[in-house]
Order: sequence, then structure tokens, then C-alpha cells
Amino acid sequence: MSDGDEEPTVDLGLADIESEMADEGVVGDVVLGVLDGTTDPAEWVRNVEYGNVLVLDVEGDLNELAQEIAPAVSEMDGSLTHFRGFLIVSPSGVEIDTSRLGG
Repeated sequence: MSDGDEEPTVDLGLADIESEMADEGVVGDVVLGVLDGTTDPAEWVRNVEYGNVLVLDVEGDLNELAQEIAPAVSEMDGSLTHFRGFLIVSPSGVEIDTSRLGG
């Protein structure tokens, strides 16, 4: 191959991309927490927007505690499932499979 035939190199900048994703909070993690009214509901919603799945131990009245979270998550096509005292919240595209729970 002559110098004129060399393939161009592509600098993907993966470190920059990963840093940007971390700065934006797009991580796709499973976040454990307690839903007791002490955390701003907007923080939970932001986590779901960023692609995280929430597993929240519900301490108190679920309907009251989730009243600001549920509509926002539903608007972004996310899912909410109450299971054994926990509220599982997932972003759009992440299904909560309850098929093995029975009747």
C-alpha cells in the first residue's frame, strides 16, 4: 500500500463519550432506594429518564408517595409495578416481567 492508500484513522474518543454519559447520568443501572417522601420525586423521575431501573422500598402509603412519580413515568412510557412492598420503576423499553408471579 502506498502512503496515499492508507485508510483514515477514526478517533472514537470513547473516554470522552463515557465521561459525557456519566455526566448526563445515563447509566442503565438498577438503583435501590426508599420511597418514604424524603427524596424529591423529581430525582426519582430523572433517574428513570436517564435509563435507570428503580427498586424502591415503600415506607408509607404507596398511592400518596407515588402520586408525583407515576404520571411522569407513564408519560415517558415507563412502567411501575408494586411487588411485596417494593415499587419497581423502569424506563421505556425495559419491561417488568410479572409472568412468573402466578394468578
